[in-house]
Amino acid sequence: MDTNQIIQTIAVYALPVLLAITLHEAAHGFAARAFGDNTAWMARRITLNPLRHIDPLGTVVMPIAIYLATQGAFLFGYAKPVPVDFNALRHPKRDMIWVALAGPGANLFQAIVWAAAFIVLRGLGIDEPFLVKTCQAGVFVNVIMMVFNLLPLPPMDGGRVLVGLLPWRAAIAVSRIEPYGFFILLALLLLGLVSEFWMRPLMSVSFAFLDLLLAPLQLLFPQEQ
Repeated sequence: MDTNQIIQTIAVYALPVLLAITLHEAAHGFAARAFGDNTAWMARRITLNPLRHIDPLGTVVMPIAIYLATQGAFLFGYAKPVPVDFNALRHPKRDMIWVALAGPGANLFQAIVWAAAFIVLRGLGIDEPFLVKTCQAGVFVNVIMMVFNLLPLPPMDGGRVLVGLLPWRAAIAVSRIEPYGFFILLALLLLGLVSEFWMRPLMSVSFAFLDLLLAPLQLLFPQEQ
């Protein structure tokens, strides 16, 4: 892979990725505190400082190494999870759902903002490549992060939602998967099952939703011919 292309890709994706990770994790902490758990607040993790959420190995080294090794065909990484004591929530089983959804919800919000910025730039005839590509990267990164984290496998956010929705006996059975969840996830990723049966279908639905939601804005800022 061309060195200049790698540098340009990193430059374009740097801000969207940092914002996506930071707001995702901070949203979990904000939601947990709102529902009665101050663990993240006491650990100083309810912050917009990205350095508090970045895991040197999972957020920096691993994604870059995998990206280079696969020529950009595969990317995987993770941030420091915000600590949440679900037993400290006022209604642990129910509130767990909202705390888990807060992260992907933050990514959906960011995807909408980036998509709106792209539409406005295009409508105003601003075609500066870096700005346009950064907006596109912002949409792409946040949709990926939202969909990926909604995978119904503990300890993913979707797994937390599933545990919160299931009856107690089934919820306990599913929660026991959590210690092995990372290894199961890695195996599913390597086999391509997550991409084929989860990521691609839900990403298509997400992009269609964004198009529908922002259709009025597209009418206000039609693309210049």
